[in-house]
Amino acid sequence: MKITSHVGAFCRLQKQHRPRQRVLHCFKMSFGSSSGSRGARTFEFGRTHVVRPKGKHQATILLEALPLPNIKWICPTAPTRPVAIFGGFPCTAWFDVGDLSEEGPADVEGLDSSAAHVANLLSTEPADIKLGVGGFSMGAATALYSATCCAHGKYANGNPYPVNISAAVGLSGWLPCARSLSSKIGESEEAKRRAASLPLLLLHGKGDDVVHYKHGEKSAEVLTSSGFRSLTFKSYNGLGHYTVPEEMDDVCKWIIATLGLETSQS
Repeated sequence: MKITSHVGAFCRLQKQHRPRQRVLHCFKMSFGSSSGSRGARTFEFGRTHVVRPKGKHQATILLEALPLPNIKWICPTAPTRPVAIFGGFPCTAWFDVGDLSEEGPADVEGLDSSAAHVANLLSTEPADIKLGVGGFSMGAATALYSATCCAHGKYANGNPYPVNISAAVGLSGWLPCARSLSSKIGESEEAKRRAASLPLLLLHGKGDDVVHYKHGEKSAEVLTSSGFRSLTFKSYNGLGHYTVPEEMDDVCKWIIATLGLETSQS
């Protein structure tokens, strides 16, 4: 039951900032398989919280709000859905999970739905604003999947990916659909170019007993071998399935350097 409790903790982190946030309405999305062999499943996403920048708006990132004044933070909530690893019990989750290993089944429909929800939240941002995605645990998996869709230029169902991501952050997570990534990126020179230029930051604790360290390390290896050359992977001795100030400081420094952001509120 640990994954569910920590996924829930991630959503609660988003809600702690409510006094400074604008709350958006819930979303419903119908997402069918590309083959059309079955009806579309409807996923009802929870409330989305927005933290406005205190300074000049330079970037918009889907992640827990951090003390960077020139970023607009969008903090979405996952839908409630049955999760296979818990015997089909309904949990707050971005997609269904049965097995975290590379050989495990992937809920491609659920992943596409959540990635589309993320892209939809970013799609109305001004053209001159840099866009980023990030998350913790299952949120990290969704962020990394979104990054691979951006590089590939489309979702797994063939629909085009509509936004240009400038950076992606994954904390204590893993890469879904890792087995097919290399072949997807190899489909076109444009996909290879996008993958090579997309900055990724993966951070993982060596003491993580929920999403084991080996999954984060393997994800970094697969991404790198698939052509994501601008990838940074860092481990933390003794860190479990949670964040610490040192890790979040590393995230802030990486975001500032990667996106070329100003650090003042002017």
